Amino acid sequence: MAHLRLPLLLAFFSILAASVLAQPPLNPAEQDALYLILDSVSPGTPWRRLFPDDLCSSAPHGVACDFFDFSSATSHVTELSFGYVSDYTPNPPCNPNSTLRPSLLAPLPYLRKLMFYKCFSHTETEIETQFPDFSALGRNSALEELIFIENPALIGSLGGKIGNLRRLRRLVLTGSGVSGGISDWIGEFTYLEQLTLSRNGFSGEIPMNAFRNMKKLKILDLSENAFHGAMPESVGSAAALVKLDLSHNGFSGKIPKNLTCLKKVEFLDLSYNRFGSFGFPLALAEMPSLKEVYLSGNFLGGEIPDIWENMRGIIGIGLSSMGFVGKIPKSMGVQLKNACYIGLDNNMLQGVVPVELGELQFVSELNLENNNLSGKLPFSADFMSKLGGKLKLEGNFDLCIDEALKSLHLGHLNICRKPYVSKNALFHESACPISTLPFLALLLGILAQIGVFM
Repeated sequence: MAHLRLPLLLAFFSILAASVLAQPPLNPAEQDALYLILDSVSPGTPWRRLFPDDLCSSAPHGVACDFFDFSSATSHVTELSFGYVSDYTPNPPCNPNSTLRPSLLAPLPYLRKLMFYKCFSHTETEIETQFPDFSALGRNSALEELIFIENPALIGSLGGKIGNLRRLRRLVLTGSGVSGGISDWIGEFTYLEQLTLSRNGFSGEIPMNAFRNMKKLKILDLSENAFHGAMPESVGSAAALVKLDLSHNGFSGKIPKNLTCLKKVEFLDLSYNRFGSFGFPLALAEMPSLKEVYLSGNFLGGEIPDIWENMRGIIGIGLSSMGFVGKIPKSMGVQLKNACYIGLDNNMLQGVVPVELGELQFVSELNLENNNLSGKLPFSADFMSKLGGKLKLEGNFDLCIDEALKSLHLGHLNICRKPYVSKNALFHESACPISTLPFLALLLGILAQIGVFM
């Protein structure tokens, strides 16, 4: 008989496990609210006919549910994502008549994530939509992620509309027409881990203490807006930051020295602002996790410092159009062994190109265009072939290559003369291994013979 009991026990436990794991039905009030939300965002779609059953057990993609208490017999909506992203994520579609009334979300007390992708767009219509006012949800809202991506018809400001969402961990608003400034209200979101407000119409100065209490913030991206004034020093208080992108704004003055407090930052982009001529920010050498640094378009001036021994982890560095003078440090080629991209173009750098740059194993783009570099290019044929069009050298009128390399089509570089003598040899330090003294002596002798000095 024992051999008969084992299958019976297995069947019993299978039924028990299925009953435990089966998700309870959706709360009826949330079911009705969800139909209204779907009708609002995607009007014209017969949602009740397409999904007549429980919307947690049989829901359109983009609707996620969970249950939190085994004693309760209901599930709750936790995530809503709208807008076609790909065939693998066929979220409920949006159309030109899409609207969003945050009051419809009130019956969803467990909603944690709300996302809209290309839902409010005036590419087909000129209808504009005010940014929704989420203050109706109250301070007890469970919302942790509020995401709007590529909604150019979304306008208005954020001020006073999201202040109650104190549990937010992710606030993402990119590619919209939302404008206005960021005042002290931003500092109240102490749980934020990601604040991305890129490619909008924000402007004005950011309060100095805006980020002082954001101890959990890992991503701060305010790029491609119209912010101006000083860069808030409180950024240095966000010690958990991994990515900091303030590029394409109008920030001015000095780059704060307390960036040295950001020991975890891997990606730093301050390019195309108006930071003043205070030279290269030496604080970067005290940020041990840096992998990508972009400062292009800020006229900092001065020379490129020899600090690269402390920045060996760099894989990408952009220092274009920064007013740099002097020589390219050899240590960049010696220390930046992991570099894939180096941009030093459109400066006033002079002297020879360090041979060490040609020994970088992983570099795939090297831009030295429009400087005053001179001498013979010291790179091997293999190195130049590997980079191809990503090796950019034009605009250095006294830079030349060996005749054997002219088949590589490196732009308008001159072929080195034999023996090579710089066009500016009488005025600049020659990059050639031969001395110019015998040449000068010969020249003076010839001039004397033809009576130039008589």
